[in-house]
Amino acid sequence: MPDVSFTNLLVVAAVAGLAPLTVGYFPRLRIPAVVLEIIGGIIIGPSVLGWVHVDLPVSILALFGLAFLLFLAGLEIDVHRLRGQLLRYAVLGYLVSLVLGYGAGASFTAAGWVSQPLLVAIMLASTALGLVVPVLKDARQLRSEIGQTALAAASIADFTAIVLLSLFFSSSGGSTGSKIVVLGAFAGLVAVTGLAVSGAARSMRLGQVLIRLQDTTAEIRVRFAVLLLVAFTALAVRFGLESILGAFLAGAIVGLVDRDSASHPRFRTKLEAIGYGFLVPVFFVSSGVRLDLTGLLHSPSALVRVPVFLLALLVVRGLPALLRLRANGLKPTLALGFLQATSLPFIVAATQIGVMLGKITPVTAAALVCAGLLSVLIFPVLALTLLRHGEPEPEPEPAAAEAVPVREANVM
Repeated sequence: MPDVSFTNLLVVAAVAGLAPLTVGYFPRLRIPAVVLEIIGGIIIGPSVLGWVHVDLPVSILALFGLAFLLFLAGLEIDVHRLRGQLLRYAVLGYLVSLVLGYGAGASFTAAGWVSQPLLVAIMLASTALGLVVPVLKDARQLRSEIGQTALAAASIADFTAIVLLSLFFSSSGGSTGSKIVVLGAFAGLVAVTGLAVSGAARSMRLGQVLIRLQDTTAEIRVRFAVLLLVAFTALAVRFGLESILGAFLAGAIVGLVDRDSASHPRFRTKLEAIGYGFLVPVFFVSSGVRLDLTGLLHSPSALVRVPVFLLALLVVRGLPALLRLRANGLKPTLALGFLQATSLPFIVAATQIGVMLGKITPVTAAALVCAGLLSVLIFPVLALTLLRHGEPEPEPEPAAAEAVPVREANVM
């Protein structure tokens, strides 16, 4: 056997277990578990106690945790809802966010904080889809007009941000033009694969085999989902794109094909158990371990970047919500703005890529992640308060209610 130590992974796993337990003991604090996971990683990492560093086992599991995080985010997207006015608002709102984000990024470049304003614009224009869902569920607004608008906006923001990051800031290098061609070829391959999977799903004989094996030790549906995730991730890297794009599209295809879960109601729960119960927390805790707070805390000029980035998040993603002011009213529009401005997982992933490519410094990356942490702590609570003052939607009948996977804060 190779000489590999699992001591660092043991400490990371302990933090991953204690974070949600702490949330459970103090529910009034309404702190998402992902925040405590990153903070716990900071505490055990070199910035504070120095107990843990990211070695080979932690690094591999964290990388696969990021892939699974994007896979589950893609799984939550319902492409059948992205149509009509909702789609137009989501696309227009994201374009406005990109323009505002680029303006903010140019200002930060002039101040010497970053070297690439487009990377900052992409990060500021992202939204955490996995945070939007539980907040709307808690307010009983998931199927309301404001709920559907928020979900559409978050879905477009998630997908477009990942595509733009792969096009302009892939770690594999290459020109943007060549990447557009490669992206088109990759999209064609994804579409063919999706059609093949969809056709296979309609096979009665295959369906009978899947039903027979799905709840045995074979766990055949889970195995095929993981196969698709690994295949798309490997293909994305092979095509010179970011691995997170392949993982996200794999989840989107599974979600598109798996619309009727009557014959396998526990399938998505099993996938969430693998991701949120094991792999995804390793990614967030290790992200906290990697976070360099030394320069941030020792320099007041660097520390001031945190509230500035937080304000930029609110402006870049919050202002486009005003496009729906006439249709939604004041309080729902403000809530929509806060929900759209909530972002953390994509910022964590993008800052790691930015530091690796030399586009942003570790201090700036730490400030951006801290701003994302604050957005998760503050904005959903404000949105929930505003939504609770509105008229809640009627609770659907249990038999007709659509199953919506809920995981607080650990999905993009």
